[in-house]
Amino acid sequence: MAAPLLLGLLGFRGPAARGTLRPVSNSDRSVQVLYFAALRDLTGRAEERLELPVEVETVRDLVSHLQRIRPALAGKLASVRVALDEAFAKDSDALAGARVIALIPPVAGG
Repeated sequence: MAAPLLLGLLGFRGPAARGTLRPVSNSDRSVQVLYFAALRDLTGRAEERLELPVEVETVRDLVSHLQRIRPALAGKLASVRVALDEAFAKDSDALAGARVIALIPPVAGG
């Protein structure tokens, strides 16, 4: 599934959903982080570009890092799914090469 379609289905209305997301840095540590639903409300933003420290190597490291730099997320990411470049990831998965990271909280409905 293409990024704009997946992100649009999840309710994201930013540049990534429109297919206009472009890297703003040449750094290998630069990622676009997308926040959905309640996480968007908690952070006050739908997306942001981050330069990750070298010690942030896995999804688990990323979650810890985000809880440090965005205190509103502290304790709120335990049930959140993380997608790296449109593929759901496990806590132990490496971030190497990922450009877009989506944080997707559980959703209800049918």
